[in-house]
Amino acid sequence: MATVETVYLGQLRAEATHLQSGTKIVTDAPVDNHGKGESFSPTDMVATALGSCMLTIMGIAAESRGIDIAGTKLSITKIMAADPRRIGEIKIEFHFPAEYDDKFKRILENAAETCPVAKSLHPDLKQTITFNYGK
Repeated sequence: MATVETVYLGQLRAEATHLQSGTKIVTDAPVDNHGKGESFSPTDMVATALGSCMLTIMGIAAESRGIDIAGTKLSITKIMAADPRRIGEIKIEFHFPAEYDDKFKRILENAAETCPVAKSLHPDLKQTITFNYGK
C-alpha cells in the first residue's frame, strides 16, 4: 500500500497527502529554479527530513533512558551544488536546552548520525552536524 499520494497542481507546485493521517504538504519550486518560493521546495523537504529524523531517533534514545530533550531546536542550512543541480551539503546545528554527561552526549550524537534518513542519503552529500549543549 502506498504511503503518500502526490498531485501536481501546476505552476511548479505539488501537493502530497500522507495517506494514513490525511496530512497535506504543498511544495513549490524555489525562486532560483523558476518557482515562487512560497513553500518548502522538494530539496528543502530532504533537508527537513534529515533534521526531523535525527531529532526523532534522539528522542527515542532519550526517552528509553528517562531523559527529556523537549525544547531541543535545530537550524538547517541547505547548500545547493551545480552540474548537476543537487544538494551539495546540509548543515544542521542542534541546540539542546540542557547540559548532559559525556556518555549521554555520545548516545545522542550517534543516534543523529545513524538515523535512517542520514543513512539513506548519497555519501557525496556532505552532512555537517554541530551539537550545542546547555542554554
